[in-house]
Amino acid sequence: MSRFLDQEEDDPILSVVNLIDVFLVVIGILLIVIVQNPLNPFTDDDVMVIRNPGSDTMEIIVKQGEVLERYESSGEIGTGEGVKAGVAYRLPDGRMIYVPD
Repeated sequence: MSRFLDQEEDDPILSVVNLIDVFLVVIGILLIVIVQNPLNPFTDDDVMVIRNPGSDTMEIIVKQGEVLERYESSGEIGTGEGVKAGVAYRLPDGRMIYVPD
């Protein structure tokens, strides 16, 4: 009977079963990370992500439905032709108010 117990302890299949358990846990964690990502391709939400706001390397990623657009900052101040259309004010609570001319 002791010979039967020794064979059970040396069975290499038991190690493979443990590896499969570890891989299942890793796959589960990766699925949770994908679901919590704001740019998750499986949701229909519209999302805007701003990386490094206010810096020269600022990047804006916009997801509208299944369309994903990426805008990168060149680090230069924009110029152009136009006319003043109004004034925007930021309130103490963070809201913005636009007053047209």
